[in-house]
Amino acid sequence: MSALICGSFAFDTIMVFQDKFKNHILPDKVHILNVAFHVPEMRREFGGCAANIAFNLKLLGGDPLPMGTVGKDFAPYASWMEQHGIPLDHVKVIEDAYTAQAFITTDQDDNQITAFHPGAMDFAHQVKVGDASGVTLGIVSPDGRQGMIEHAAQFVEAGIPFMFDPGQAMPLFDGDDFRRFIDQATWVCVNDYESQVLQDRTGWALKDIASHVEALIVTLGGEGSRIYTNGTCIEIPGARVNAVNDPTGCGDAYRGGLLYGLMNGLDWETTGRIAALMGAIKVERHGTQNHAFTLDTFRQRYRDSFGAELTAL
Repeated sequence: MSALICGSFAFDTIMVFQDKFKNHILPDKVHILNVAFHVPEMRREFGGCAANIAFNLKLLGGDPLPMGTVGKDFAPYASWMEQHGIPLDHVKVIEDAYTAQAFITTDQDDNQITAFHPGAMDFAHQVKVGDASGVTLGIVSPDGRQGMIEHAAQFVEAGIPFMFDPGQAMPLFDGDDFRRFIDQATWVCVNDYESQVLQDRTGWALKDIASHVEALIVTLGGEGSRIYTNGTCIEIPGARVNAVNDPTGCGDAYRGGLLYGLMNGLDWETTGRIAALMGAIKVERHGTQNHAFTLDTFRQRYRDSFGAELTAL
């Protein structure tokens, strides 16, 4: 029983400027901006939504099957995935492109300047949902525009329930696109800001969006999340966090927890709490795939956060 996770793979190059951008950018000269920042601290992380979600689902003991397109530079990433037992059967290498890459420079005020190169991600439509077997559910997460459109349609054609997770791909779509995705999807998952964009572009209120799917999940950062299903709203509390170090990838960790609950037929209260704890564990570590735990530790943290036993793991 596998979850087909359609989305991006990316390298994230993160650089830290030991000063503040505002001290080096002249407001009245931004029309001729030409600046360079000395960044002695740099790290390169494995990222991308499909890979992050798959990584987190695997930590829980789930069976992820990521699908996406990568570039000629993918070899070290492939080795990392293989070390963690994540299959790459449906990851296609585009030989004349680079894997998607984000170059992020952060200053001491936590402002960021990011350059994103989509590279091979824009060829995501070259991999097909129908090529995967043994799939019981899926997710369409941020990817190339055409890939997201085609994968959603292919899930419908194959009769496979799937989650729509637009995330940072939201600027690629208009109201008609979003209404079609929502009508096709079984579940929709967005953060609080994205939920407002979704309402603005579709002209549908949250209750309207929820009426088109089995569940609409809206995450609220450290304040928890809300799950709209069957005409009700289930409030999911945030999980206890030991230290807030890096929120990047928390949403993907949360979605890994959602997929685990759905794959195992758990109720929404339990599924949402598993997802919340996944996000909390991730925020404690820098990078999107540097956290780990034993299932015994996870059960103990679930008990500490929610005052209940987790018997479904």
